[in-house]
Amino acid sequence: MSIRFTAKARRGIVALTVAAGLAVGVAGCGGGGDDKKPESSASATKGNGSQPSTQEGQSDVPLAELKGQDGLLLQITSAERDAGGFVTVNGTLKNDGGKSVVVPAAVRGDETEIVRNGRSLGGATLVDSKGKKRYYVLRDTDGRPLTTTGFSTLKAGESLAVFMQFPAPPEGTSEVAFQLPTFASATIQISG
Repeated sequence: MSIRFTAKARRGIVALTVAAGLAVGVAGCGGGGDDKKPESSASATKGNGSQPSTQEGQSDVPLAELKGQDGLLLQITSAERDAGGFVTVNGTLKNDGGKSVVVPAAVRGDETEIVRNGRSLGGATLVDSKGKKRYYVLRDTDGRPLTTTGFSTLKAGESLAVFMQFPAPPEGTSEVAFQLPTFASATIQISG
């Protein structure tokens, strides 16, 4: 399975999920006269705490919480190994501070190929201390990182669902250190 196919498949699944959610939402809009405006957008949500929303394959309790600068918080909600030899790390990037924060450019790392493709979480790595290996975010055939891209500022209380995809460590390795520039490091468990 190629990396490009995996990225296209992920986009297709996201589009299908959004379409299904919209269909359910429209079906539930009976003539009840409730004219309240929604409190969240599709790209970022305003929360009332540090809890991520539960997504498919994710639990309510994060695997790890990494504190960044200016009130940024990254909650890792899942790290899943798949049959194609990849590990996908999902989480929520949240602004726990009281004012808008520009997500530091350093989170994309400093590799020329990644920097050329704009703002991303391309600087993330998984470290297998037993195997003495570091795993970097995968790239597609055009050099784009297989991670959440295109974000810059988070308002106070706003959160953003994020993902990063890595080559999988050997089957016997289930515990790795997750690192992202400007954030604290944390140990996470890989499932699957």
